[in-house]
Amino acid sequence: MTAGDPTVFSAALTVEQFAALALRGSRVEVVTGEILYSAGDRDFDFVVVESGEVDVVRPEMPGSPEALITTWGALQFLGELNLVTGQTAVATARVRTSGAVLRIPPDHFRALMAEDAELSDLILRALLDRRQEMRTGVGALALEILGSGLSAATHELRTWAARQQLPYTWVDFDAPAGQALARAAAVEALELPAVVTATGVIRNATAAVVSDHLGLTLRSDRSHDYDLAVIGGGPAGLAAAVYGASEGLSTILLDSVAVGGQAAASSRIENYLGFPSGISGIDLTSRALVQANKFGAQISSPCRVVSLDCGGGLLQVRLSNEDVVNARSVIIATGAQYRTLPLEGWSEFEGAGIYYAATDIEARACAFQPVTVVGGANSAGQASLFLADSGNPVHLVVRGADLEAGMSRYLVDRVLVHPRIDVHVDTEVTKLDGEAHLASIRLTTGTAEPVTVACSGLFCFIGASPATGWLGGVALDEDGFVLTDRDVPAEALTGAWELLGRTPLALETSVPGIFAAGDVRSGSMKRVAAAVGEGASAVRSVHLALAAVS
Repeated sequence: MTAGDPTVFSAALTVEQFAALALRGSRVEVVTGEILYSAGDRDFDFVVVESGEVDVVRPEMPGSPEALITTWGALQFLGELNLVTGQTAVATARVRTSGAVLRIPPDHFRALMAEDAELSDLILRALLDRRQEMRTGVGALALEILGSGLSAATHELRTWAARQQLPYTWVDFDAPAGQALARAAAVEALELPAVVTATGVIRNATAAVVSDHLGLTLRSDRSHDYDLAVIGGGPAGLAAAVYGASEGLSTILLDSVAVGGQAAASSRIENYLGFPSGISGIDLTSRALVQANKFGAQISSPCRVVSLDCGGGLLQVRLSNEDVVNARSVIIATGAQYRTLPLEGWSEFEGAGIYYAATDIEARACAFQPVTVVGGANSAGQASLFLADSGNPVHLVVRGADLEAGMSRYLVDRVLVHPRIDVHVDTEVTKLDGEAHLASIRLTTGTAEPVTVACSGLFCFIGASPATGWLGGVALDEDGFVLTDRDVPAEALTGAWELLGRTPLALETSVPGIFAAGDVRSGSMKRVAAAVGEGASAVRSVHLALAAVS
């Protein structure tokens, strides 16, 4: 197994670094053949090799034998990013040559990552490098998603796995390799999508079921109260989780779909500070996810919040599975829900030709086929350029009279000169056609006859509505966005506010201790950078609120 930077990947420790780690764990002698941890184990130790050698192997799975991933020797440590995220072990660690190892329990490892900057940086860089290798090498076969490329359920599962940065391989059921895997795993067509792991086969798989299987689901613990519960895992929520956890607040983040929010749907963000060459939304948010994990925030996705009880002493966040998360403060960062077009067959084609993101997954699904992007803002321009650069002929459909009204000038200039982008202004999509997958659409303008164009992918970027339908007891504006601080109406500042003797802090809602950040907040800028800033600022207000009542 190779890596982009062998020094980072192998991460051999100095004698001094090993000695520092030894203070946090225990030395154990091991013998050839001994299993240090197995694929599927939860809460396993961080292991450092003192002497001898340890093989890391992907266990035998349906259709494939055991495979060696790598071998670690003296002063090297085992594991990859699952040590930080809490995911079950991807591989099995087996002693090749007798010797001794250092075992550091999970709670001591988390303390190490939060307290020792030098060692945590070394370890984290190595774990990130290894995860990247796992996603492209032998380790990617540790989790296989078996399903049709035309299936919305398969697309949803792949999108979730990609946003979680999981090492996985997609196997097309309709291809010879997919048929072979289906036979080996005894999976029928009606049981798709299926997920094959070293510890079992999940039929009719969903993100929620796979998340639980991999140990990423919230583990119910009604005896534990959090300082901060963050609802929503977009840029605002991730920023809140990072700053909350890094500043000593016991923090949990709950997201109903997949961490990253709408930002993860962006193929390229070019105006985010510090990235002059741009960065994809999924790369930006996945890095933030790792940061939150590093500082000890608990992340649970998918995990749907259905209500927020503000009546008692602690705030109670109620989940769709009837669990309750108790928290001293809450930051609402649920963002917004994608708007759709009122067309017959829309829901049937979602994930099977209709997409709300333009990433590598969607581009591969529509490889070199004609596609249509709907919308006139930056996200639509970025998607059009990404898809066109990927080889797709692109129809960019804008309801308005020109691009300049909603799109940044630099994007307008690039879109207009790109040879594979055909811009249609004053135009709407009025009909969808296809069977199991979208095949064509009808475009209607005010000045010409409607035309039908081939379309293997319709990418919808027409805005969103606030995701506040679940939220009661908190003041909203007329469009459903959450009101905060100076915008909270005076008539709402009674009862608890009178007892507290204060008005709402920055980003605080009409309910003391509940804050809002990002796109869900009334008056927000609806930009990634602004959402990150609001998430961080909300944590400062949380500290002030908690200090006032402690």
